Amino acid sequence: MSDDVLPELGYYLLPGQPGSSREIVAEAIAGERLGLGTAFVSERYNKKEAATLCGAAGAVTDRIRISTAATNHNTRHPIVTAGFARTMQSLTGGRFTLGLGRGIAPMQDAFGIGRITTAEMEDFAGLMRRLFRGEVIIGHDGPSGSWPVLHLDATLDEYLPMGMVAFGPRTLELAGRCFDEVVLHTFFTDETTARCVHTVKESAERAGRDPDSVKVWSCFATIGDHIAPDERLMKLVGRLGTYLQGYGHLLARTNGWDESVVDAFLADEVVQSVRGLDVAGTTAQLEHVATLIPAEWLAPAAVGSPAQCVAAIDNQFALGCDGVIMHGATPDDLAPIVAEYRRTR
Repeated sequence: MSDDVLPELGYYLLPGQPGSSREIVAEAIAGERLGLGTAFVSERYNKKEAATLCGAAGAVTDRIRISTAATNHNTRHPIVTAGFARTMQSLTGGRFTLGLGRGIAPMQDAFGIGRITTAEMEDFAGLMRRLFRGEVIIGHDGPSGSWPVLHLDATLDEYLPMGMVAFGPRTLELAGRCFDEVVLHTFFTDETTARCVHTVKESAERAGRDPDSVKVWSCFATIGDHIAPDERLMKLVGRLGTYLQGYGHLLARTNGWDESVVDAFLADEVVQSVRGLDVAGTTAQLEHVATLIPAEWLAPAAVGSPAQCVAAIDNQFALGCDGVIMHGATPDDLAPIVAEYRRTR
């Protein structure tokens, strides 16, 4: 295990769709052994329920931070979420960050889950802060909901680190004024990334906070050429293609891309025939999909040799990011890139 921790580097546990949830055990141990600073947990409802995965990762590690990026506050009662966070803090000795997100509107509509507003997330964050100070909250009636009593532990007086997965300016501003970390979206252009960092830091300053106290993570697709070609295609074209399927117009508007390209992409017969290109797309299908996506849309990623990947990661820091999540890669995938990063840092 490396004694030289890299707090500025992170990765996601169980990237994509794992064969088994138990793979998180080996990946958590391996990420800590590499010296990575934070292991992030995303939530999908099949085999990636966040609380279970966080507990597993926390139990088999001693040093690495564990962060949800993200779970949605309205899928659990606030006391259940607070209990999850408090249990994780106890289990890990304070290595946990509760990361929230707005969620995907079409999925929320399909499942009958309410769409999340900025006001709800801000209200909910305030509740978590108060509960971790040991408060008894009586008769709360706010944007996140109404409850007769909320109470966790009268002896508790702790600070819960909280993060936010942010896309649009209102969410970025919210993260700056009352969260500790913000995770940006994958495939943001350099211009978008720099603008998002500025929005977060400026919002923190307006709120009377130290801008440096709010950590901005770039979520940066990292796909070294030591990985098999078909896997690289899945992690790059398949991943961006899935995002375009889910919220392509939003991503295009955020990056200043031509939305008519998204329309043509979504109208394609192959795209329409595959639900989740980064999971179910065949190599032939993904090779076709690659012809539908402009090369500059795929460019915001770390690709190539370890040295090329490290140069791209370094550029994220130059844009103002405080940390880089090497997205879509396991610790085994990342090992040669991390070794090169250590050699040149």
